[in-house]
Amino acid sequence: MIEFEGKVWKDPDSSWWLAEIFFLDIMAQGKTRKEALKMLKDAIKEMIKDSFEASKCKKINLMIHLYENQMIGLGSSDNTLIFSLGLKRQRMISGSSIREVAERLNSKHPNAYARYEKAQAKPSLEKCAQLLHAVNPDRRPLLVG
Repeated sequence: MIEFEGKVWKDPDSSWWLAEIFFLDIMAQGKTRKEALKMLKDAIKEMIKDSFEASKCKKINLMIHLYENQMIGLGSSDNTLIFSLGLKRQRMISGSSIREVAERLNSKHPNAYARYEKAQAKPSLEKCAQLLHAVNPDRRPLLVG
Protein backbone atom coordinates (compact mmCIF):
# COMPACT_ATOMS: atom_id res chain seq x y z
CA MET A 1 0.00 0.00 0.00
CA ILE A 2 1.17 3.52 -0.80
CA GLU A 3 0.98 6.13 1.94
CA PHE A 4 0.97 9.87 1.42
CA GLU A 5 2.95 11.76 4.04
CA GLY A 6 1.51 14.29 6.41
CA LYS A 7 1.84 15.74 9.84
CA VAL A 8 -0.32 16.28 12.93
CA TRP A 9 0.64 18.78 15.62
CA LYS A 10 -0.75 21.03 18.32
CA ASP A 11 -0.71 24.69 17.35
CA PRO A 12 1.52 26.46 19.91
CA ASP A 13 -0.55 29.65 19.66
CA SER A 14 -3.91 28.02 20.35
CA SER A 15 -5.41 24.88 21.80
CA TRP A 16 -6.17 23.39 18.36
CA TRP A 17 -4.63 20.35 16.73
CA LEU A 18 -3.76 20.61 13.02
CA ALA A 19 -3.45 17.75 10.54
CA GLU A 20 -2.14 18.05 6.98
CA ILE A 21 -1.45 15.83 3.96
CA PHE A 22 1.19 17.60 1.90
CA PHE A 23 0.54 16.06 -1.53
CA LEU A 24 -3.17 16.86 -1.38
CA ASP A 25 -2.51 20.35 0.00
CA ILE A 26 -5.20 19.90 2.61
CA MET A 27 -5.31 20.75 6.29
CA ALA A 28 -7.91 20.26 9.02
CA GLN A 29 -8.15 21.13 12.69
CA GLY A 30 -9.79 19.77 15.79
CA LYS A 31 -9.85 20.23 19.55
CA THR A 32 -8.04 16.90 19.94
CA ARG A 33 -5.57 15.01 17.75
CA LYS A 34 -8.21 12.35 17.11
CA GLU A 35 -10.74 14.98 16.06
CA ALA A 36 -8.23 16.71 13.74
CA LEU A 37 -7.48 13.40 12.02
CA LYS A 38 -11.20 12.64 11.65
CA MET A 39 -11.79 16.08 10.16
CA LEU A 40 -8.88 15.52 7.75
CA LYS A 41 -10.39 12.23 6.54
CA ASP A 42 -13.79 13.90 6.14
CA ALA A 43 -12.28 16.77 4.16
CA ILE A 44 -10.46 14.35 1.84
CA LYS A 45 -13.66 12.37 1.28
CA GLU A 46 -15.48 15.59 0.37
CA MET A 47 -12.74 16.52 -2.10
CA ILE A 48 -13.05 13.08 -3.66
CA LYS A 49 -16.84 13.48 -3.97
CA ASP A 50 -16.33 16.85 -5.68
CA SER A 51 -13.77 15.43 -8.13
CA PHE A 52 -14.99 11.97 -9.14
CA GLU A 53 -18.15 10.12 -10.11
CA ALA A 54 -20.24 8.71 -7.29
CA SER A 55 -19.49 5.06 -8.09
CA LYS A 56 -15.77 5.57 -7.38
CA CYS A 57 -16.38 7.53 -4.18
CA LYS A 58 -18.50 4.88 -2.46
CA LYS A 59 -15.79 2.24 -2.66
CA ILE A 60 -12.92 4.18 -1.10
CA ASN A 61 -11.68 3.54 2.42
CA LEU A 62 -9.17 5.96 3.97
CA MET A 63 -6.74 5.03 6.75
CA ILE A 64 -4.47 7.38 8.66
CA HIS A 65 -1.49 5.89 10.48
CA LEU A 66 0.40 7.70 13.23
CA TYR A 67 4.20 7.60 13.24
CA GLU A 68 6.96 9.16 15.31
CA ASN A 69 7.71 12.89 15.31
CA GLN A 70 4.10 13.85 14.59
CA MET A 71 4.22 12.28 11.11
CA ILE A 72 1.17 10.59 9.63
CA GLY A 73 0.57 8.45 6.56
CA LEU A 74 -2.62 8.48 4.51
CA GLY A 75 -3.43 5.07 3.06
CA SER A 76 -6.35 4.20 0.85
CA SER A 77 -8.19 1.25 -0.61
CA ASP A 78 -7.81 3.05 -3.97
CA ASN A 79 -4.33 4.53 -4.41
CA THR A 80 -5.07 5.54 -8.00
CA LEU A 81 -7.95 7.75 -6.88
CA ILE A 82 -5.87 9.52 -4.23
CA PHE A 83 -2.95 9.96 -6.64
CA SER A 84 -5.31 11.38 -9.28
CA LEU A 85 -6.74 13.84 -6.77
CA GLY A 86 -3.21 14.86 -5.80
CA LEU A 87 -2.27 15.42 -9.45
CA LYS A 88 -5.25 17.71 -9.88
CA ARG A 89 -4.47 19.62 -6.68
CA GLN A 90 -0.79 20.04 -7.59
CA ARG A 91 -1.70 21.19 -11.12
CA MET A 92 -4.09 23.77 -9.68
CA ILE A 93 -1.43 25.00 -7.23
CA SER A 94 1.00 25.51 -10.09
CA GLY A 95 -1.61 27.39 -12.12
CA SER A 96 -1.15 25.04 -15.06
CA SER A 97 -3.81 23.95 -17.51
CA ILE A 98 -4.28 20.33 -18.57
CA ARG A 99 -2.89 21.31 -21.98
CA GLU A 100 0.28 22.76 -20.40
CA VAL A 101 0.83 19.58 -18.38
CA ALA A 102 0.36 17.47 -21.51
CA GLU A 103 2.96 19.60 -23.31
CA ARG A 104 5.45 19.07 -20.45
CA LEU A 105 4.88 15.34 -20.94
CA ASN A 106 5.65 15.79 -24.65
CA SER A 107 2.10 14.79 -25.55
CA LYS A 108 0.08 16.48 -28.28
CA HIS A 109 -3.15 15.24 -26.75
CA PRO A 110 -4.33 16.79 -23.45
CA ASN A 111 -6.67 13.82 -22.92
CA ALA A 112 -3.65 11.55 -22.56
CA TYR A 113 -2.78 13.37 -19.31
CA ALA A 114 -6.41 14.00 -18.31
CA ARG A 115 -6.98 10.24 -18.07
CA TYR A 116 -4.55 10.14 -15.12
CA GLU A 117 -6.24 13.08 -13.40
CA LYS A 118 -9.65 11.40 -13.81
CA ALA A 119 -8.33 8.08 -12.38
CA GLN A 120 -9.01 6.35 -15.71
CA ALA A 121 -5.40 5.21 -16.06
CA LYS A 122 -3.10 3.63 -13.48
CA PRO A 123 0.47 4.95 -13.84
CA SER A 124 3.63 2.94 -13.26
CA LEU A 125 6.06 4.20 -10.63
CA GLU A 126 8.24 5.74 -13.34
CA LYS A 127 5.21 7.44 -14.89
CA CYS A 128 4.18 8.75 -11.45
CA ALA A 129 7.48 10.61 -11.19
CA GLN A 130 7.01 12.12 -14.67
CA LEU A 131 3.45 13.17 -13.88
CA LEU A 132 4.44 14.75 -10.57
CA HIS A 133 7.10 16.86 -12.25
CA ALA A 134 4.78 17.83 -15.12
CA VAL A 135 1.92 19.04 -12.90
CA ASN A 136 4.09 21.20 -10.69
CA PRO A 137 7.68 21.58 -11.96
CA ASP A 138 8.59 24.07 -9.20
CA ARG A 139 7.72 21.75 -6.30
CA ARG A 140 10.22 19.51 -4.58
CA PRO A 141 9.72 16.00 -5.98
CA LEU A 142 7.84 13.53 -3.82
CA LEU A 143 9.55 10.60 -5.51
CA VAL A 144 13.33 10.71 -5.57
CA GLY A 145 15.38 8.08 -7.34
